[in-house]
Amino acid sequence: MRIASILFCLVSLTSFAEKRPNVIVFYTDDHGYADLSCQGSVPDIRTPHVDALAKSGVRALHGYSTAPQCVPSRGGLLIGRFQSKFGLENNNDSLDGFNREETIAERLSAVGYTTAQFGKWHLGPTNKITEHGFKHVFAQNINAPLMANIDIHGKDLPMGKIKNTEYHVIGCSKAAISVIKRYQEQPFFLYIAYRAPHVPLDAPQEYLDRFPGEMPERRRQALAMLSAVDDGVGMVTNTLDQLKLKENTLVFYIGDNGAPYKMFKHDAPGGGPGWDGSLNDPMNGEKGMLTEGGIHVPYVVSWPNKIKPDQVYQHPLSSLDVAATITQYCKLSVPQNKLDGINIVPYLSGEKNMAPDRALAWRWLNQAAYRDGDWKYYRAAGREYLFNLKDDLSEKKNLIQQYPEISSKLKKELSVWDKSLVPAAPLSVEKSSTINKFLDFYLDGKDVPFTEFKKPKKKRKKSNK
Repeated sequence: MRIASILFCLVSLTSFAEKRPNVIVFYTDDHGYADLSCQGSVPDIRTPHVDALAKSGVRALHGYSTAPQCVPSRGGLLIGRFQSKFGLENNNDSLDGFNREETIAERLSAVGYTTAQFGKWHLGPTNKITEHGFKHVFAQNINAPLMANIDIHGKDLPMGKIKNTEYHVIGCSKAAISVIKRYQEQPFFLYIAYRAPHVPLDAPQEYLDRFPGEMPERRRQALAMLSAVDDGVGMVTNTLDQLKLKENTLVFYIGDNGAPYKMFKHDAPGGGPGWDGSLNDPMNGEKGMLTEGGIHVPYVVSWPNKIKPDQVYQHPLSSLDVAATITQYCKLSVPQNKLDGINIVPYLSGEKNMAPDRALAWRWLNQAAYRDGDWKYYRAAGREYLFNLKDDLSEKKNLIQQYPEISSKLKKELSVWDKSLVPAAPLSVEKSSTINKFLDFYLDGKDVPFTEFKKPKKKRKKSNK
C-alpha cells in the first residue's frame, strides 16, 4: 500500500512537471504595426508563418510595448515591471537598476528551465548575458563575429567571439532550433530577439528578390528582412510540430516599438540611420513618440493547449503581460508587487469574457500617456491631447476641449502613477526640439521643412606642395 502511494506521488510529480509549458518569445526590432500580412493594413508585406501562428492562437488588435525605444522596452519585457520604476527610461540611462532586478530567465532557471538568448541584447555587455539568467547565448545581430557560448548547432563553447556563418536572422533561428532539439525532454525558455527590420538594412539578395517592382529601396529592405524573420518563425514552429511540442509551448511574437520614419520616410541610399522601411499604418506617429505609431506594435500569442485558435482580441495587451503570464503557468513564486502585467491566458481562453480591469500608462522623456478603455490622454512638451481610440485609432481628432472631465480624470490617474517612478533625467535641448517637430508634424498639422540627412564631408587630400 505504501509502495503504491509512493508510485502515485511520483506519477503526480511527473505529470506536474510535464504540464509546465515551454516558452518562446520572438521580439522584433523597430517593426511597425502594419507589417504582418494578417493585420490587413498594407498589401505588400508577406508573413505566412507569423500569420499561421496567429491563426493557431490570438492576434491582438491593441498590443503595446512599454516604450518607443529599444533599451527600455527590452528591460520592461524581461523584468515584467515598467522600466522607469528601476530607472531605465531611455537608451542613455544607467543599467544599474536593471542589473539589480530579477529577469524572467533567472526566475525560470531557478525552477529547472533551460534558458537561451538569441540575437539583440542591448542591455549591457553581451559577454555578461549569462549573469541575467540565460544558460545559452547566441547574440548575433549583425553579419560579423558574434558573442556566444554555443555554436549554431547547439554545441557548448566557452563564452567568446565566434565566426558568423549565416545571415543574422537565420543564424539565430538555426541556433534556436538546435537548442529546442537538445532540450526537447525538459522545459525551456527561448528569447529570440531578431535585429530586424532595424537599421542597418542588410537583407541578403535572395530575400530582396522576393519583392520585385517599383518601391522605395528601404521598403524593399524592410520587406526582405521581415520575410527572413518570418522564415525563422516558421523554422522554429515547424520544429515544435515535428517534435510534438507545439501543444504545450506558449509563444509570444511582439515588436519592441514602432517604425522610425524620421517624419518623411526618406529613401536614403545605404542601410544606415533613418527610416527602416517599415510602416505603422494606420497608426499616427513613429518610434520616439507615445502616440500609437510609437508603441502600438505587432502582438501575437499562441498556446494550443490553453488558448482558443483564430482569435482577434479587441482589448489592450502589454508586453509586461509576458512575465505575469509565465509566472502563473511556469509555477514561479514572485511577489505581486514585483510585476506590473497580468496573466492574459484566462482572457484568451474564454475563461474570462470581460476586458481586463486595468489601465495602461507610459512615460518617456518629456512625454507621458494613459489609456483607460477607449480613451487615451497624451501629453508631450507642454501640449495635451485626448483621443477616443475606438473612433480614432489614428489619433487625428484632439478631443481635450470637448471632454474636459475625462481628460482631467485620466491626467490625475497618470499623475498618481508617475509618482511610483524614478525621476526622469532632464531632457536635452536637442531631444526637446525633436519632439516638438514630431508634434507639429503628426498631431498639430503644421508644416515642417524636410532636411536631408547630413552627408559626411570628404576629407581633403593633403597637398605635397
